[in-house]
Amino acid sequence: MLRRGQDRFRRFMPGVRGGRGLILLLIIVLGIWLLTGFYRVEPDEQGVVLRWGEWTQTTQPGLNYHLPWPFETVLLPKVTKINRAEIGYRTLVDSKRGAFTRPVPDESLMLTGDENIIDVKFTAFWRIRDAGQYLFNIQAPDRTVRDAAESAMREVIGKTRLQSALAEERFLLAQQTHELTQSILDYYGAGIEVTQIEPQDIGPPDAVIASFRDVQAARADQERAKNEAESYRNDIIPRARGAAERLVQEGTAYKEQIVAEAQGEASRFVAVHTEYAQNADVVRRRMYLETMEEVLGGLDKIIIDSGGGGSSGVVPYLPLPELQRRQGGTQ
Repeated sequence: MLRRGQDRFRRFMPGVRGGRGLILLLIIVLGIWLLTGFYRVEPDEQGVVLRWGEWTQTTQPGLNYHLPWPFETVLLPKVTKINRAEIGYRTLVDSKRGAFTRPVPDESLMLTGDENIIDVKFTAFWRIRDAGQYLFNIQAPDRTVRDAAESAMREVIGKTRLQSALAEERFLLAQQTHELTQSILDYYGAGIEVTQIEPQDIGPPDAVIASFRDVQAARADQERAKNEAESYRNDIIPRARGAAERLVQEGTAYKEQIVAEAQGEASRFVAVHTEYAQNADVVRRRMYLETMEEVLGGLDKIIIDSGGGGSSGVVPYLPLPELQRRQGGTQ
């Protein structure tokens, strides 16, 4: 075989003879062997260099070099590819039915903080962050991510009430599960980054879904009745407060009016009493005349003077206001 190889080499390189030719051949082969150590890492890859099967370094995208085989080899896993782990269900493809999902109750059934059973199906999206850790620290990456995400979701659901998990805290559940899953994988040194936790379906188990819907309908009726009561309360209480405030203001105004009138009457009486004390006869006569004016002001009167002078005491009275009224009526 060596002779045949030498003969073929001489035919290609007729000028090479003897030991020098063999040395030159060895140099060429050695050069080619050394050149096989160059390798290119693509932008979506990381280079994991193995020396006798042991991980020695991780190289970044670009042209790199390692010792040729069999001393060192390189692995080039894709680190930008987004992988997915399905928890609580599996997506299957059938030639007749197409793509469909199959539930996995062992993964999806969980216990809430208020001791209710809930069916949770979600998807964990992940990618390789450190290729060396990914290849050598864990054996089954897909299963590791799935188990870590399921464990994290069970812990989060175990601290959450059923109604909150079904309604307003879905986003919070996904966020907390994301953070807890990432911390578990970092503790394992898996070299994996969880990019997203996406809930697919959160609801009651199929066996009790009819009863659960009845409970939800009852709660909806309860909430509606509560809202109606709140609306009635918000309507009647302001009106009652307004009526009460109006009564208080009217009472205050009446009180101020009575007090003011009483104070005025008292002030007037004090003033009259002061004048009366200074000149009692004059004030007494004035009061008498004012009183008689009020009493006799609207009556028909005949004035009789009983004074002296031999008169009969009857004084003719000419009712000028009456004549004026009659005159006005005839016109």
